[in-house]
Amino acid sequence: MHIAWTSFLLAVVVITIVPGPDFVLVTGNAVRGVRLGALTALGVVTGLLVHATLATLGLSALVAAAPTALLVVKAIGAAYLLYLGVMTLRSRGAATAPPRSDRSVFLRGLMCDLLNPKVMLTFLSLVPQAMDPSAPPLPQAALLSAVAVGVFAAFWSVVVPLAGRLATLLSRPKVRPVFERLCGTALIGMAASVLAA
Repeated sequence: MHIAWTSFLLAVVVITIVPGPDFVLVTGNAVRGVRLGALTALGVVTGLLVHATLATLGLSALVAAAPTALLVVKAIGAAYLLYLGVMTLRSRGAATAPPRSDRSVFLRGLMCDLLNPKVMLTFLSLVPQAMDPSAPPLPQAALLSAVAVGVFAAFWSVVVPLAGRLATLLSRPKVRPVFERLCGTALIGMAASVLAA
């Protein structure tokens, strides 16, 4: 089995380190506490596992092939990101401030990832390109998807503690409002990019 590991891993690493909605949400919570960031990241990784599983089973391909279904996924994802962004700007960080329970923090990360159609399309575009066409597809898709999720999980295990160390700086009265405005604006911009994609 000749999987194109080099190009696949390079692409996954690049996609992982480019900031997106998950990054904004996780770091926004992590600066308020490493535990909050870890719970958010756990939600994000769980969302990745769902996307990976659906892509492996071929269900994501069905959604991507149906223009109406893909448009609905994009609209819901964009609306959720817009909600998070507006709430951050209007309520001084309400969208990234710690929700009332651990479950809420986890669900916020989960929904942010699940409702991002770019994550689904990433699995659909990267995994098939790396596969060996002469070998059975299902084991390869499962392996490649698992590796991609593992790379993301490793990334969050580094980012969350680093963001936690910035908590003191970002909690300063003059810095925090700027940070929150940047987070809110970034989420709104990402909502627009989801719709435009």
